[in-house]
This record gives sequence, structure tokens and C-alpha cells, in this order.
Amino acid sequence: MKIAVIGCTHAGTAAIVNTAKLYPDATITVYERNDNISFLSCGIALYVGGVVKDPDGLFYSSPNQLADLGVVTKMLHEVTAVDAKGHTLRAKNLQTGEEFEDTFDKLIMTTGSWPVVPKLEGIEMDNILLCKNYNHSNTIIEKAKDAKRVTVVGAGYIGVELVEAFQMNGKEVTLIDSVDRILNKYLDPEFTDGIEDTLTNKGIKLALGQTVQKFTGENGKVTKVITSKGEFETDLVILCIGFRPNTELLKGQVDMLPNGAIIVDKYMQTSQEDVFAAGDSCAIHYNPTGKAAYIPLATNAVRMGTLVARNLVRPTTPYVGTQGTSGIKIYEQNIAGTGMTEMSAKEEGLVVESVVLEDSYRPEFMPTAEKLLLKVVYEQATRRIVGAQVMSQVDLTQSINTISVCIQNNMTVDELAFIDFFFQPHYNKPWNFLNTAGLQALPPVEVKAPALV
Repeated sequence: MKIAVIGCTHAGTAAIVNTAKLYPDATITVYERNDNISFLSCGIALYVGGVVKDPDGLFYSSPNQLADLGVVTKMLHEVTAVDAKGHTLRAKNLQTGEEFEDTFDKLIMTTGSWPVVPKLEGIEMDNILLCKNYNHSNTIIEKAKDAKRVTVVGAGYIGVELVEAFQMNGKEVTLIDSVDRILNKYLDPEFTDGIEDTLTNKGIKLALGQTVQKFTGENGKVTKVITSKGEFETDLVILCIGFRPNTELLKGQVDMLPNGAIIVDKYMQTSQEDVFAAGDSCAIHYNPTGKAAYIPLATNAVRMGTLVARNLVRPTTPYVGTQGTSGIKIYEQNIAGTGMTEMSAKEEGLVVESVVLEDSYRPEFMPTAEKLLLKVVYEQATRRIVGAQVMSQVDLTQSINTISVCIQNNMTVDELAFIDFFFQPHYNKPWNFLNTAGLQALPPVEVKAPALV
């Protein structure tokens, strides 16, 4: 069996390693256009901020490690065309310029995603950077050395992590987003209001609800960001607007979402036989809605890559879907969420209710008993849990993994009230805070007076 893999980051590495182990007689060729593989992009802000000193720890594989598994890795090779039905591809050696054709029995598309780059006046100027891969992170670190004022465009996870890192390194930081709230895709206002206050108190300038219109500069280097509401002087701009799937190679050959994300079945196969996809290049089954959605997360990618390998020859292990579970640490706050926010659920047309709990996570008689903020979102009619968020200065983020399992198994908020959790004063109360949220959401019991005889 001859297997071709295009792209080697999270999903690609998982697919390649597991494929090599499951099918030792297969011939596996990997095409990667970068000069490195398997970079853990989730750690960029930690690397930029100096928390991670040795970047080698951000790679979890290498061409040599893959070679030990019998895999041929063609670095700095870009695949320029794919004929899915004809089982052929064309590739170009980026060092020599040589172009050649290859064939495959099975194709694994793990081409990932690429940052959204808006077509704005001045965007080609120096010191306007992207934030996606290892080379980007090194460029950011190098450019930031001489930058006093840093502007980050995009208030998602990466953008917020970067402004924290820059502020802690003594920079004057501005965060711009066209939406009027940070992290709006992940958290409801009960959470983002407090986080915004924290950022502001740290000296970070929030420019929310305004859209970047152009960049201006001097001698080819950016000096100012012009938005719909004002202008901001800057020495360095980092674009963190979002990501698009890299799927041009299969356009018109397999089914895709409108944004180009490849649609796969529960066995990771595309609509074209012998072509599989995983990771940021494809859509995924989103359990809260039951629909295909584009949720580019490393956790989704490694699971999907592993499943590609297991299902490459025949369907064996179906994917159970995702809740889009994620987490972030912002200064002293540990934050995590799963499924839908209340706002996103309503935008999707779901009729939902929510319960918000503010409580100490363990008994107040303990030496410390930090507060937590928890929100659970559930459907009004079925009472099925569709999302949850938690925030606390103590790390309670694993509780969101518990809610993720609840969503995956279609559990109700009423059932959450009586799930069996242990009690130990070091860790929680007799009623775990997840139980307490469920109890608060319970409908009242109707008690009818006995009939008079």
C-alpha cells in the first residue's frame, strides 16, 4: 500500500505515526513545504513571552523520528496539484525547483490552516506579522526586541495570550477587534467583562468594536494602525484575525463547507474514495448542534489524525464528535469552556436557558477557598446541556472536561445535579460545584394538596 501525506503538524504527525505502526509494510511519503514539522503552535505565546526558553520542546516529532518508523519525509516540498480520482499528485522541491509526479493508493490530507490576511492598504509594510508557525514566532521575537509599542489585531485566544506576553515584557500594547468583546466565540459577557477589566488594569489598551481600515508608515515600516474609530501609533503589528483551511488542492474534487473546510464522514474519509482528511483542513461533527462545523483545535486534530490511521484500510473506529473544548490562562485566572456559549446557542436558533454559579470551590473553613464563576447552558425544552464555562484563580479547568463528557452523552442539567462526585475538603464541598449548578437549574416540584374526602 502506497500512502501519501500532505502536511505534517498536529493531525499529520498523529496520522503518520499511527499509520506506520499499524501498517509496517506500507510505503509512506510525507510532503511538507516548511523546514520543520509538528510545531505545537499553541505554545507560541509562551515562547514569545519567554516562559518557554527552549523551543525544541514545542516539537513532538522530527524527520529523523519518522525515518525510524520507515517514513520518507520530503521537507521543503510543496504539492502543487492533486488528482484525487486518478490517484496522482505533483510536487515541487522548493530548494532545487524540480517538479515531479507521484502516485498513491491512499491520500491523507493534513494541510492545516493559514491565517486570514485582509486586503488592506499598507498591509505589505515591514513589521506587520502573522502568528501561526515556528518561523513566525521567531520573527515576532526578533522584531519585538526593538519595538516599544505593539498592536495585536484579533481578540481570540492567540491575540489575548500575545497581549499578555507583550505587556509582561514591558511593551505598550493595544488590542483591536471588530467585535465589542474579547474572546466572544468562547465566553459569555459574565466572563469577558472581568477579563477586559484585568487587561485594562494591566495597562493594555482595548480598541474593541472597531475595524482596521489601513496601515500607514515611514520608510516601508508600519507606524500607525487606522481603524473605523481612531488611529494607533505602533512599532509592530501582529495579525490574529482567524484561520482558513488550506484545501485548494482538493477544491471541486471533494465535498466542502462554504469556507473550504473538507467534509469527512465519521471514519475521516472524504466524499472521494481513498482520500482522507484530518485537522484544521476539514470540518468536524459538532455535538451540541449535530452539524458539521469548522473548529480548528490541536485536540481535534490529533484525534482525527489517529482515526485516519485506524480507518485507512476499512472502517473500524468511528469519531464521536467534538464539543470544541478549550482552555486559557490569563494572568491569574484559569478559564475553560466547552460547547456553546449562551449567545452562540441563541444565534444558532436554539432556545436555551442558563444557570450562573458564583461560589467558593471548597469549604470556607479551609485556609483558603477561592471563588469560582461557572455557567452551564442548556436547552429549554429537553434540558440537554449544550455548553459550559468556568473561571477561577485556582485551577478548576478539568471540570469543563467533565461537562464535555456530559454534552457528548446528551445528559441533562437535571442529571448533572446528582452525578456522583467525591467529597474531600481539600478539593470541594459535599455538593460539588457542578452538582450545585444542576441543583439551581432544577424546576420546582409541584405539590398538590390532598383531595378532601
